[in-house]
Amino acid sequence: MTEFILASGSPRRKELLTLMGIDFKVSVSDADESGVSKNIPVKLYVQELALLKASATAKNFIKNKNAVIIAADTVVTMDGEILGKPSGKRNAAKMLKSLSGRSHDVYTGYCVMRISDGKVVCGAQRTEVEFNTLTDDKIENYIKSGEPMDKAGAYGIQGKGSMLIKGIKGDYFNVVGLPVSALSKTLEDEFDITIL
Repeated sequence: MTEFILASGSPRRKELLTLMGIDFKVSVSDADESGVSKNIPVKLYVQELALLKASATAKNFIKNKNAVIIAADTVVTMDGEILGKPSGKRNAAKMLKSLSGRSHDVYTGYCVMRISDGKVVCGAQRTEVEFNTLTDDKIENYIKSGEPMDKAGAYGIQGKGSMLIKGIKGDYFNVVGLPVSALSKTLEDEFDITIL
């Protein structure tokens, strides 16, 4: 019987796997991401990070032939620049001002790794997110909520940040942190694991 391992401590990814009806264990990856070059297309960059996380977690389950590891990494990009988590309130305000009234892209790379035969399949999804025009007061109030401080791009679409967003094109769950539809299709088509 398949034993799913989520190589992430993200509460959002845990919620999404639970939503999919997947029973899983969490094993937070200790991967060193500093060696991954940002000088490659973002779609490849997020897949490389997901593969790195899956590989780092796999070493803990090498004797478990039923283990299937799921790893993911999400980045927010604006004008070709990756916006990470804000370093402080001032940096969060700068990011939110840059997103105000504009569209940006959110990429999530994911990787599925089966221990029994070493099969690995990675993929990536892109979602376009359009922000409302934000006043300085709205930005300040949102930062005071504390929500932006641990989020890539300084906002969380699944929380109060949803009020900042005018619309999206693509998979909503991809912005939250895991492209549910693409992941379930990969599990079914590539690993013969049917979730629904």
